[in-house]
Amino acid sequence: MSCEVYINGIGVFLPNAPVRNEAMEDVLGRIGTRPSRARARILRSNGITSRYYAIDPATGRATHTNAQLTATAVRNLAGDGFSAENVDVLACGTSLPDQLMPNHGVMVQGELGWPACEVAATAGICLSGIMALKYVWLSIKAGESGQGVATGSENASAVLRGDLYTGATGQGDVDFSLDFLRWMLSDGAGAVWLSNTKNQETISLRIDWIVQKSYAGELATCMYAGAEKTDDGALAGWRSFAPEQWAAESIFAVKQDLKLLNKEVIAYTVTRPLRQLLTSGRLEPKAINWYLPHYSSAFFRDRVSAGMKEAGCDIPQEKWFTNLADKGNTGSASIYIMLEELFHSGRLCRGERLLCYIPESGRFSTAFMQLTVV
Repeated sequence: MSCEVYINGIGVFLPNAPVRNEAMEDVLGRIGTRPSRARARILRSNGITSRYYAIDPATGRATHTNAQLTATAVRNLAGDGFSAENVDVLACGTSLPDQLMPNHGVMVQGELGWPACEVAATAGICLSGIMALKYVWLSIKAGESGQGVATGSENASAVLRGDLYTGATGQGDVDFSLDFLRWMLSDGAGAVWLSNTKNQETISLRIDWIVQKSYAGELATCMYAGAEKTDDGALAGWRSFAPEQWAAESIFAVKQDLKLLNKEVIAYTVTRPLRQLLTSGRLEPKAINWYLPHYSSAFFRDRVSAGMKEAGCDIPQEKWFTNLADKGNTGSASIYIMLEELFHSGRLCRGERLLCYIPESGRFSTAFMQLTVV
C-alpha cells in the first residue's frame, strides 16, 4: 500500500567565496592569450552576477571533488534534525561524476562513511538530480524504504578551466560554442531528506507527484560532453577518438547546439509537457502559490512565461522564485538550491503548493514536481 512521502530537510553546499563577474576569467583561466570576447555579452544576457567554483583562486587548483561537494551538502542536512542512522536508500544525480567507474552514489557514500544501504546513481544533465529524488520518493512510497536521501550536484569547473581547451588556443578568437558555457555553468550541491513521516514541529513538503518526459525520439542531441557531433548530426563518443584527439579537439568540453536550443527548448520542455499535465487533470495553475523554474539564463524567463501561457498554464511572475542571479546555474543541483533557500526562508505557509520545473537540453527532456507545504 502506497504512503505519503515528505521532504523534511534540505541541505546545500556552495564551495569557496562567491565569484563576481569581473573575476570569473581570473579564476577559470583564459583560453589562449586573449580575454574572452563573448564573456561580457553572455553575462549581460544570462543575468548571473555571482556563482561558486571548487577552485582555489590563488593557485587554480581544485578544492573539492564532486563527491566531496555532495557529501558536504548531505552533512548540512543536520541543521534540519537529520540523522544518518535510519537511512535506507541514497540516490545521487550529477552530470559529470569524478570518474567513469564506480558510480557517483557509492563514491558519495564512501565520503560520508555510511554503513550499508541501498545506493543508486542517476545519469543525465539537469534531470539527473530530480530523477534521483524520484527514485527515493518511489522507494518510500512503495514501502521498500522508510527514509532516504537524494542529491543533485555539479563540479562543472573541472571541465571549464582554460588550460583544458588546448585545442582552441590557436590563432584568432575561440569558437563561440566552446566559450559560451564557460560563462553559464558553476559548482554546487544539494541534498534532501525524505521520509514516510512528516516533521512534527516544523514544516515539511509533501511530494504530490513528479512527472518526467523525454523527447529524445524526436530531436537530435543539443548539449553534450565527451563526444563530438558528426556531419549527419549523430554523436561520436570519446572512445571513437584517439587519446591525442581528446585534447586537440576539446572532446571533453561541454558543448551546446545553440540554434537547436533556441528553436526547440520552450516547445519541448514547457508547452508540450504542460499541456499534457493540464489534460491529465494533475495540475491546477490557479492553485499554485510558488513556481520554481530552473532556467539556465534570465534570457529565457519571458520565453518560459510565454510558453506557459500558450499551454494554458499562466502563473504570474510575482509567484516565481529563483536564485539564479546570485547562486548561478548549477545544473542538477539548481532545484535543490532553490528549494533550500525557500524552505528555510520562513515564507512558506501550510497548505501552499509549489510547482518545480526542471528542463534538460541534452536530448530535450523535462520534469515537473508538485509539492504541498504541510
